[in-house]
Amino acid sequence: MAKEQIGVIGLGKFGFKFGQTLMNLGQEVLGIDSDPEKIKLAQDTFTQVYEADATIKAALEQIGLEDFSHVLVSVGDDIAASTMISMYLKELGIPKVWVKATNTDHEKLLHKVGADEVIIPEHLAANQLANRIAKPGFIEYLPFDKNMVLEEFTVDKWDGKKLKEIDLTNRYNVQIIAIKRAEETLFAFIPKADDVLQAGDTIVVIGPTEQMERLSP
Repeated sequence: MAKEQIGVIGLGKFGFKFGQTLMNLGQEVLGIDSDPEKIKLAQDTFTQVYEADATIKAALEQIGLEDFSHVLVSVGDDIAASTMISMYLKELGIPKVWVKATNTDHEKLLHKVGADEVIIPEHLAANQLANRIAKPGFIEYLPFDKNMVLEEFTVDKWDGKKLKEIDLTNRYNVQIIAIKRAEETLFAFIPKADDVLQAGDTIVVIGPTEQMERLSP
């Protein structure tokens, strides 16, 4: 996996956890916050941290954020601050600006100033949990497309068939990305076209929600 330079503005619980996870995934993360205590907590976790007021455009320019591929803005409930920071980041030419919002009105405002992705954590968590309860096998919605999901299925009707025979990509516009044999505990990822499915196998499929409902493996 190629390393990305990712910035996190706001090192509260959400921003810190987001950056920490990216670090664990091998990415380079720069954290920014105006609170010296939060900077102190993050300095041993992130690649680099800066104590700065991100609502001042000159501060963002001095840090050099224009070289970053993604920046997450997570500044709590301060709607004015998150909106202003998002606007400045887009003016600096950041390709992907992701912002944590507090409600749907805040989300609309952030999109108007150019935010590429807006996350309302409570909505996302509630949606994921409801789907896991209502749809056995549901894993999660994917953040880059709200219609794309990961789902688990247990093989029955496709017993003895090769993946190329099922031809899911062309027939349903979905793809199997992992298989766990009935007698095994670990998944094998990126299966080959000649791999044969067996009854009891667990498969992980990625694709649009409406197509998943058509599958009967």
